[in-house]
Amino acid sequence: MKLSFSRMSPAQILALTFLSLILVGTALLMLPWASTGAPVGFVDALFTATSAVCVTGLAVLDTGTRFTFFGQFVIMWLIQFGGLGLMTMATMVAMVLGKQVTFRERLIIQEAFNQFSLEGMVRLARYVVLATFTIQGVAAIILFFRFQPQFGTTRGMWYAVFHSVSAFCNAGFDLFGNFRSLETFTSDITVNVVMMFLIISGGLGFSVLADLYTRRSPRGLTLHSGLVLKVTALLIVIPAVVIGVLEWNGALAGYDVTGRVLGSLFTAVTPRTAGFNTVPTGQLSYATALLVMMLMFIGASPASTGGGIKTTTFALVALTVVAAVKGQGDVVIRGRRIAQTVTIKCLAIAAISLALVMTTTFVLLVTEDASFLDTVFEAISAFGTVGLSRGITPTLSTIGRLALVITMFAGRVGPLTLVLAIVAKSDPCAASVRYPEGKVIVG
Repeated sequence: MKLSFSRMSPAQILALTFLSLILVGTALLMLPWASTGAPVGFVDALFTATSAVCVTGLAVLDTGTRFTFFGQFVIMWLIQFGGLGLMTMATMVAMVLGKQVTFRERLIIQEAFNQFSLEGMVRLARYVVLATFTIQGVAAIILFFRFQPQFGTTRGMWYAVFHSVSAFCNAGFDLFGNFRSLETFTSDITVNVVMMFLIISGGLGFSVLADLYTRRSPRGLTLHSGLVLKVTALLIVIPAVVIGVLEWNGALAGYDVTGRVLGSLFTAVTPRTAGFNTVPTGQLSYATALLVMMLMFIGASPASTGGGIKTTTFALVALTVVAAVKGQGDVVIRGRRIAQTVTIKCLAIAAISLALVMTTTFVLLVTEDASFLDTVFEAISAFGTVGLSRGITPTLSTIGRLALVITMFAGRVGPLTLVLAIVAKSDPCAASVRYPEGKVIVG
């Protein structure tokens, strides 16, 4: 018996909205005037729409040359709706039209942004939209002045707007053609700084941005915001130094000092989960590729435009391990004990995510003629909604493309959210039942 829309859980509705947006995008990209040459086939359109809605950036077709302005415009708005969430945009439209935001719609927004309570959901949605368009607008103006001399006024304006949206939403789509991404701007300080700012601000999470705006000072930030900022800083600075050391005479050898420094920093920022690259990903050493894969798996922060298991999940899993090694019963941060239900949820997310990546990798190893490293890299990039690739995406088989479509969808919706949307809800009384304790040997 199918559930009616009114009886669906917030997790089911959230998954359904993303799926609906993907299908609409697929239909639009299949239209004759969306592409140059022959119309795009169903599988390629589905892959592109999924990659855009799930803000991934993996591309089987070159966005800059295969799609017309209409097709690129559709992709940009799929990225925007996918990054902010369809329900967030619908809520703002309802507010503009003077309609009341229902309790159920607030529940869906709460699910989408992983908030603790329903309080302030409409205010958060309003802030998300305003902050997004403000940051993207300012960045687009700066990029326009950089692109205009090179590409002309009209093209430079379109490039500025498109890449501003793509970067803030951590999508990784570019219009420069031939799958080059930002490789021609490796030593360009303006482009690098603006794009990294967009990627980082979009990946921090809207609740953190709101907290920073209202507090106006690092002091007094919530526990969540403080943890996100610390972990984000560590995951940028340390990898940037390591990448610089590993690739200084490797993939970065052909650039000047500015290019090497910016290339190291950008390569550390982009796996979280932007998908742009200023240094050819296929030229990175195995050690750097492994580091990038770890960063892609961790991803951005909760309630952001990025994917991955999230920075706070990674931090709590690490702190849980430390607490277990020290023989401590609780995870404590800044004098506050983290609830055991939260740490269990983090472990579940990490385990489900790892199982999803391993399954996708297995399928790709069976169906594709690619090396093990390139295959694992592709699977993690799809799950983390990153978009980085070592060059095998355009050569994937139909089965391989469909496998990545499923992986990108699960990575954007959230592996645990998707499981909750699929699995029937358990008996609500079961949580209050506690069975006698048993003994199991572990370790």
